Amino acid sequence: MNDFTEKILGWYQINHRKLPWRETNDPYKIWVSEIIMQQTRVDQGTAYYLRFIETFPDINSLADASEQDVLLLWKGLGYYSRARNMHATAIFVRDAFNAVFPSDFETLLKLKGIGRYTAAAISSICAGEARPVVDGNVIRVISRIFGIQEPVGSSGSARKVFTMADELISQENPGDFNQAVMEFGAIQCKPAKPSCDNCIFRSRCVAFNQNLTTSIPAKKKEIQKRTRWFNYLFIHDSNGHAIFRKRTATDIWKNLFELPVLESGKLLSIQEIVQDPFWHYFTDKMLLSVTGMTDFRHQLTHQTIHARFFGIKLPADSKIVLPDEGDFRILPWSDSGLPVSRLVEKFLQAHEIQATGSNYH
Repeated sequence: MNDFTEKILGWYQINHRKLPWRETNDPYKIWVSEIIMQQTRVDQGTAYYLRFIETFPDINSLADASEQDVLLLWKGLGYYSRARNMHATAIFVRDAFNAVFPSDFETLLKLKGIGRYTAAAISSICAGEARPVVDGNVIRVISRIFGIQEPVGSSGSARKVFTMADELISQENPGDFNQAVMEFGAIQCKPAKPSCDNCIFRSRCVAFNQNLTTSIPAKKKEIQKRTRWFNYLFIHDSNGHAIFRKRTATDIWKNLFELPVLESGKLLSIQEIVQDPFWHYFTDKMLLSVTGMTDFRHQLTHQTIHARFFGIKLPADSKIVLPDEGDFRILPWSDSGLPVSRLVEKFLQAHEIQATGSNYH
């Protein structure tokens, strides 16, 4: 299909969406957009991108920020390790490259959190390097049109798609080519309902002509999801303050704050929780009074979290006392200013609605 490149570039010029990161060739801004868009839809990701660039317009402002500020702005996107990597990379670029973000492929690969996909995107758009980008959209488009039937994620599929993309990429305009194939997959050759009736490749698409659009690309074996049970204590006083704790272990939500939590093999009763030696500290010190219980189910990519939140209102004359062990803090629960997980945020928002709209304590 010798005219594939010409056709896809022509289609892109007419049909591409107007997105803010397509109005610049600043490698810093392209980098920000690529990291954000790896984990969210364009409509949601655009809002995050605009807020991020408004807060951190250049590498210096991001490098000078605290990790906590970066995580707070990232809140809701998930995969918080990516935000931490961005912050670390910004500091490195500021110190090692005099705050000039690189745009060549080989240098980009040396930066924390940047793999071949992101490096190819930045270098093709900003430096004109003919480096093909291979993401889910590209795999789907090339696999369907050229009839590649190996399962997504297999070495055979990755090798064939990359080889094909490397042969097809425009040497004169590699950045637009990469964006064109990704855009074609996002709005034309979609996963479930591709628009085959008005597709520019319809007459030569292997998947369409062999009635294989639902089976190409073949799905990879589903990763087994992990189920976890978190039991949270929302310990708060009459002045609107609550106990928060920082997650420091190498796990989900690292360096984010949450309410004191006990992970177990099931959702527990408050009687079962206070039998734990550590939580017994709270029962002895603060005369806890359970005033409410709320359950949530929270889905992550490969984990299902079942969470139970116990509202524990301290008597008016009680003072919150913290244990020495762990990074505990006493902060206003309705506006802590801390980066918290989306799960804890959902509970606090629900509690605030109940507290202001009913007689919930």
